[in-house]
Formats: sequence, structure tokens, C-alpha cells
Amino acid sequence: MATKTAEGAGTETGAQHDETVAETAVTEEARAPEQQETGEERAAAEPGRASGVGQGAGAVVSAALGLVSLNGGWIGTVASARAQLMGQLKTSSQAGVAQQIKAVYGDAWHATALWAGLFAVAALVVGVAVLARPAFGAPGRPQAPWIKSVAWGGVALGVVGLLLAALKYSDALLGLPSAG
Repeated sequence: MATKTAEGAGTETGAQHDETVAETAVTEEARAPEQQETGEERAAAEPGRASGVGQGAGAVVSAALGLVSLNGGWIGTVASARAQLMGQLKTSSQAGVAQQIKAVYGDAWHATALWAGLFAVAALVVGVAVLARPAFGAPGRPQAPWIKSVAWGGVALGVVGLLLAALKYSDALLGLPSAG
């Protein structure tokens, strides 16, 4: 039987409390085995054990670096603008049109490609490190599937970014226009 307190909240008597505790214990034991806490969940909850947060962060960083490698990023834009300015300062008004195009636009294009390639290599290195980490860490603990997926995505973006950077740098992709 519940009694009312001054705040109006109900409290349980001793017999009702014992029944509630017994019901809770029965439902916890009756849970299906797949719903019970696994060893991995317990290890993740323990502060002394690795939880895979670092691997997950590495996978996300790899994917982000791969995306940056596709568009060049802010650093690539700044390097391109700097190369363009340097090209304008180096060329004189007497220089030929082909020389001006190469100095002003070609060097800027190559600077963008170089930085995109560096980001692609970084994405590849981080992605491969995340994928290889379980082999050197705790071999008994499997890596979470989402970490593998994101890391493989970062590696794939890194490969595509590196391919595009190489094509841009070699002028095979959108090369400089001819002057004549």
C-alpha cells in the first residue's frame, strides 16, 4: 500500500519494494542472450580498456582528408593564388603569351594539384593505418564495422584524389590552353 508524502509523491511499502526488486531481477535474467550485455560492451564501459574511439576518429579523419584532396582545400587555393601572383611578378610585358600563360596559370594549377596530392597521400596513410591497427593492437577484439567502412571510404577517396592530382599535375586533365 502506498502512502502519500507532503509533496504528493507515492512511496512504496516494504512488501511492494521487495516485489518490485524481484520482478526486476526476473526480467533481467529472462532477457534473450542477444539482448544481454556482451563482453565487448563491458570492455568499452571499463575506463582502462580501449573502446575504439581513436580508430573511429582516424577513420573519419581519413575520409575528411580524402574529400579535401578532391577539391584542393583552402591551402590549395592559397597556394594557387600565391603561385599566380608570383607568376605575374616574374613575367615581364615583353614575355610571350605562352610564357605568361605558363607562369601565371600553369604554376598555380600545379600548386593546387600538389596540395591535393598531399592531402590524398595523408588520407591514404591514415586510412591504411586505421585498417591495419587491429593486427598490431588487440587481435582478439574485432574492429567495429562502421570504422572499417569509413576507413575504406577514406582510402578510396585518397586513391581517387591522388589519381586526379597526378592527372592535373601532368596536365593530362584540363591542361593549359595553347597560345597559338
